[in-house]
Amino acid sequence: MKINTRIRFNQLYSETKSSISTQIKHLIALCIIGLTIIPSAFAQENFRQTDNPIFNGETMAVAYSGFREGQHPDRGQGAINPSDEQILEDLNLLLAHKFTLIRLYDSGVNSAATLKIIQQHKLPIKVLLGIWLDAEISNHNSCPWLNEPISESTLSTNKLKNVAEIKRGIDLANKFPTIIMAVNVGNEALVSWNDHMVPVNQVIKYVRQVKQSISQAVTVADNYEWWISDGKALAQEVDFIGVHTYPAWENKTIEQALAYTISNINDVRQALPNKPIAILEGGWATTAIEFVEQATESNQKKYFDDIKQWAKSSNTPFFFFEAFDEPWKGNPDNLKGAEKHWGLFNVDRTPKKVLSQLD
Repeated sequence: MKINTRIRFNQLYSETKSSISTQIKHLIALCIIGLTIIPSAFAQENFRQTDNPIFNGETMAVAYSGFREGQHPDRGQGAINPSDEQILEDLNLLLAHKFTLIRLYDSGVNSAATLKIIQQHKLPIKVLLGIWLDAEISNHNSCPWLNEPISESTLSTNKLKNVAEIKRGIDLANKFPTIIMAVNVGNEALVSWNDHMVPVNQVIKYVRQVKQSISQAVTVADNYEWWISDGKALAQEVDFIGVHTYPAWENKTIEQALAYTISNINDVRQALPNKPIAILEGGWATTAIEFVEQATESNQKKYFDDIKQWAKSSNTPFFFFEAFDEPWKGNPDNLKGAEKHWGLFNVDRTPKKVLSQLD
């Protein structure tokens, strides 16, 4: 559309340049540029989903993983998990800042403890439960940080682990039906650059198994580009589309961030119409050697505030990534790596600037 408009402008300009004043030429140019820009802006401002039954109309949520300094999930030598007391402290902190919908990433011990604590203490928190999928094929040719192939024995073990994780997720969804509102099967297990690739046909089988076994809505969480280019078959299986989008990782400034996010979602909607969309990850790091100038608490606050307003007006659930900074993530020698600094709270549980005036 923009190309055709520009060609037509050149034609008009050529035909009239001998008889129209410079001022009129500028006016024509401004009008035609306006025709190019306005439809895109109009589409962004008017993106709105008519219904949001999955999360009862809730539009602003947060991704939660409670690992503190010195704690981490199982990386081959066992996990060091938060205590029940620490999880309860975290949940109360989130409630104090009006977060009543959280995302958990797996169905393991830590997530089971979180659900139990919500139930025991009658906390007014609902959950999007994750089912984590480990690699079933080696993606070493496309993943930048996989330096060698994943062995066949490891892949075989992972398949068994995934079967067990699916069962745990089903069991938790049925055990906590009033707390768990939806379940997502796999987290970025399909996008081309991941280190835990699972074939889409296998993900579809897992989704079908989960849907047959629980009453809650089921989705898959993955990058917006994957959904646009390859998501048609999977979209037919899920109850809603779970999208990840990170403007900062794509070198967007804070001034560009909201429009870029909305553009991503518009593109998903155009590729996969007639299916509800929820943004299951999006956020803004406050420290990042990868994008130093953009990684500030002020920018995080602006992105959060802008997204919160848009999510409400467009009726689009948005899970902000993430609740707390997590030092275990990324390169242990790179203390300023973005992976460690996406939290709305610091790792010591002090709030960042974004929470200072949270409505």
